[in-house]
Amino acid sequence: MGNYNRRPSFRERVAAFMAGRYGIDRLYYFLLAICFILIVINLFVGSIIISVIESALFAYAIFRVMSRNIYKRQQENEKFIKLTEKPKKIFNLQKCKMRDRKTHVYRKCPSCKNNLRLPRQKGKHTVVCPCCKHRFDVRI
Repeated sequence: MGNYNRRPSFRERVAAFMAGRYGIDRLYYFLLAICFILIVINLFVGSIIISVIESALFAYAIFRVMSRNIYKRQQENEKFIKLTEKPKKIFNLQKCKMRDRKTHVYRKCPSCKNNLRLPRQKGKHTVVCPCCKHRFDVRI
């Protein structure tokens, strides 16, 4: 029938150990990326201070993964996401502007300040904002 004396696999033991712990999130990946960057910088600089900082960041990242206070770790991650949301939007908008620079222009709606992607056609055009339905003229 079943083999009840079977020893659990490594994956099963890790899963049992991690049960009830917070785990990995975006802040963890960010902390690891910063640690990796500091390690690479420290290869060329060889500073004790950078070494201590990278060790502290790595220890904090591991602490977050192993923590049983899930609510507190979720709050930290949400604050991190909220903090990085605006720069990410700005970066993505600049990336889209660069990609579409030959075919489209970007203008802001004077009413709701939303960015609109308009086809690059010379002349004066009347534009309707899809968010607030405000009509305004644009010269391209």
